[in-house]
Amino acid sequence: MAPSSDSKHCGFGRAWFHAALAAMIVAGGLALPAAQVTAQSGGIDRSVIPISPTAPERYVVVKGDTLWDISAKFLTDPWFWPEIWYINPQVENPHLIYPGDVLALTWVDGRPRLVLERGGDTRLSPRVREHPLSEAIRAIPWEIIEKFMSKPTVLAKEQVEDAPYVVTARDRRIVAAVGDDVYARRLEKANVAQSYLVYHVGDKLKDPDDGDVLGYQGVYAATGSVTQTGDPATVRLVVASRETVHGDILLPDEIDLGMDFIPRPPSRDVEGSIMAVVNGHLTFGEYQVVVINRGARHGLEPGNVLSVWERGGTITDETSNRESRKVKLPAQRTGEFMVFKTWDRLSYGLLLDSDREMHVGDAVRNP
Repeated sequence: MAPSSDSKHCGFGRAWFHAALAAMIVAGGLALPAAQVTAQSGGIDRSVIPISPTAPERYVVVKGDTLWDISAKFLTDPWFWPEIWYINPQVENPHLIYPGDVLALTWVDGRPRLVLERGGDTRLSPRVREHPLSEAIRAIPWEIIEKFMSKPTVLAKEQVEDAPYVVTARDRRIVAAVGDDVYARRLEKANVAQSYLVYHVGDKLKDPDDGDVLGYQGVYAATGSVTQTGDPATVRLVVASRETVHGDILLPDEIDLGMDFIPRPPSRDVEGSIMAVVNGHLTFGEYQVVVINRGARHGLEPGNVLSVWERGGTITDETSNRESRKVKLPAQRTGEFMVFKTWDRLSYGLLLDSDREMHVGDAVRNP
């Protein structure tokens, strides 16, 4: 049965949320009239669920789809996805959706809901999944996030504090390059052949609200492999893009990132600022990574959607002699992004919808 409204509180309900988790997709077909449905979720009172006037009745999932794109086919506001997603208990792994699966838009007691038809099988009978889990549809473009997370250009404070670090190079060299050995401390638990990324820690990223250091600019230097454990451990540099020097930190060469989330607003009001913008590949800021000064402490979780607002500047009115000469221009909404990694007071997000480039200092808030 469909989840009740009570099950959606506290981030749409843990049990239901993890079941709905990676549910990402749809089927193509006929247009339906626009509809608005009352809903209240996640502690946020949202008066309507805006079904797109061009929403299809059915959509067949294809390779390359993302949950965000497909949500936008059915909803004018894609972050309302959890309000209409229906888990079919008859379907094996109903929380995972694959190319070839179908989503059907139906109406129950005047409320819209999306029903998964596994691989087009309208009988909804359990059957063996032929696709590997790696083919399941992602919420947002994985390749962009993977590039950022594998070699991030912004490091959270938590990543830098207490991280292993280079104390010196072999033969006490000032710098080290490919093929050189370096000695690193805080690697007592490392294993031989374990791979690490070497980073130079750059400028501080300070919270514009109180000046606290939340992170650092990170410059990738090299990749190394542990050849001997101990304190210090010996690490041989196998790939390098710049010199490694003492004080550089080491981070595990792995991506600790879950992609099993769906777009939704934060569970409580969030207002913050963009602290850094990582260049993307498309114009108008789409698919750029942004870093904001809000994180888990403020209730943010992966999958949360926030809007970006360009702050209005102050100009001098040169034409009026009666009104105030100083005029504060209004803020303008410029796009939306989805949080994909949170730290205590800092989060990474991927811009999904934007009509202009983002800037450091732009405001972020609930959509």
